[in-house]
Amino acid sequence: MADSSSSTNNSSLVRDLTHTASQLVHWREPKKSAVAFGLSLLILVSVATLSVISVVSYLLLACLCVTITFRVYKSVIQAIQKSNEGHPFRSLLERDISVSSESVRQLADQFLIHLNWFNNQTRRLLLVEDLVDSLKLAVVMWVMTYIGAVFNGITILILADIIFFTTPLIYQKKKTQIDHHLEAVWLKLQQTLQRLQDKLPGAVKRNKTD
Repeated sequence: MADSSSSTNNSSLVRDLTHTASQLVHWREPKKSAVAFGLSLLILVSVATLSVISVVSYLLLACLCVTITFRVYKSVIQAIQKSNEGHPFRSLLERDISVSSESVRQLADQFLIHLNWFNNQTRRLLLVEDLVDSLKLAVVMWVMTYIGAVFNGITILILADIIFFTTPLIYQKKKTQIDHHLEAVWLKLQQTLQRLQDKLPGAVKRNKTD
């Protein structure tokens, strides 16, 4: 019974995170999406030009400048008006932000599920359980060597962030044309893979069908 409850909680957590990410990238709430996109892009660009320590220090310094200025401003206003409103951040200070052990266990369980899946897939591909899938991985890694020679890791993350937030908008506007081209590319890829598979030795094809 406890396992069923834990599984339900894990599924609910994953659904909530997926739903939130989907809302952001599809710009359901433009203000939140704009803030998430701008902030993530700013952080990545900052990391590309400065060290991680400098970026974190500047972010915390900027936050402190805002909160200290606001605290002093509210204190002056309260002194002039002789009011007793108290600390301007009282509601936030009193809010419980502690992380429960249950939440940590849920995240750990989800991490283990994905880690085990990754381990199994890595073993399957590297040990050539399926020759065609291993060849696909080899092609992808070969392409990645050229990408890595042109871009560094931070640049790839910046491009990924831009694509992550802009692709859904472009797809919504050009859905018909994009679907048509994707279908043609997918059909061409399937035909190429089928021709490759037909040329494989009989023993390999028997292993694949097994």
